[in-house]
Amino acid sequence: MTTLGCIVLPSEPPSRFLPIARAADESGLEEVWLWEDCFRETGAGAAGAILGATSRVRVGIGVLPVPLRNVALTAMEIATLEGMFPGRYMPGIGHGVLDWMGQVGARAASPLTLLREYATALRALLAGERLTVTGRYVNLTDVALDWPPSTVPAVLSAGQGPKTLRLVGEVADGVVITADTGLAGLQAANELIAEGREAAGRAGDPFRTVVFVPGATGPDAVERLRRAAADWPIDVDTDEKLAGYAVWGDAEQLAAGVRRFAEAGADTVVIQPTPDTPDLEAFARFLGEEVRPLLG
Repeated sequence: MTTLGCIVLPSEPPSRFLPIARAADESGLEEVWLWEDCFRETGAGAAGAILGATSRVRVGIGVLPVPLRNVALTAMEIATLEGMFPGRYMPGIGHGVLDWMGQVGARAASPLTLLREYATALRALLAGERLTVTGRYVNLTDVALDWPPSTVPAVLSAGQGPKTLRLVGEVADGVVITADTGLAGLQAANELIAEGREAAGRAGDPFRTVVFVPGATGPDAVERLRRAAADWPIDVDTDEKLAGYAVWGDAEQLAAGVRRFAEAGADTVVIQPTPDTPDLEAFARFLGEEVRPLLG
């Protein structure tokens, strides 16, 4: 069964996060996803608040930028939230926006090396291992978590370019696919990830594909989606082209769009509202109460 979620956009002020997340929780959506965008809300802080204010919804981060964060701190945050809310926190990591990383003096000369070192160390720390690592970017001396999670959470990673996608297959437990990837890009990404998993001898390990998909409802849905996609390096000037990247319409139409992405290889489809969605709580409820039941 396809998992359905929604995104709380970081363009919303922090005061708006809990009402939207509560609407998702109450409506039956399985997941709420957050971004850690510079220089807006912190991912772990927002996730902790949402987890404490809701009863069942899982909270994912898509994603924590690794140049910005020491791996031991990220492991501590994940272990804390997993210990307090078992099975409800889904951490994701990634390169981060390189220009933003440059603004804070954290831009890595080799983002791939950093991601490899970081993901490897993070998964080991969460598994309760004691690490001494001397890497190009990750350096730890006799570090172990005092309270490692009793159930090790999966660590997901974002990926877009071919090298990163292969690396994600090697070192992560799942992938977060961005909203400008589309159906064809999703299928190509899964092939690259499979190559990485095969190369690392992990082809049989559990792996989860999370896809962000722009979505809208209402009479102006297509116009809002096109405005949201204006800065993407894609052409969505026809409805047919837009349907390769987004879903819109009534509940039946959105459910059909979600199925298209599931058939292309998504385990989880996370609907990304347009920044000008008029009522985000109502949109989250619409997804949970009307679209979710149609997915079986």
